[in-house]
Amino acid sequence: MRNDELSRQSMDFAVSIVDLVRTLKAKRESVIANQIGRSGTSIGANIREAQYAHSKADFISKLQIALKEANETGYWLELLNRTGYLTDEGNCSVPP
Repeated sequence: MRNDELSRQSMDFAVSIVDLVRTLKAKRESVIANQIGRSGTSIGANIREAQYAHSKADFISKLQIALKEANETGYWLELLNRTGYLTDEGNCSVPP
């Protein structure tokens, strides 16, 4: 397991995303659950890949992909919030 801060934070975030996906699937919201599951866990995977890049350009490319995945995950989180699946406190609820 990596000890650097970015790897730790991205793993913690991925664990939170997996927990969210479980909750969403229990509420039978599998479409968004699958989307946020892929993008939210991909962030850390790309950060890990960047640590073993073959070149500086490869390193930058992997981190850019991680940034794009983080942006996509932000979109799904905002959608879940605006549709009532997530509260501002981060709790998952049934939409109105």
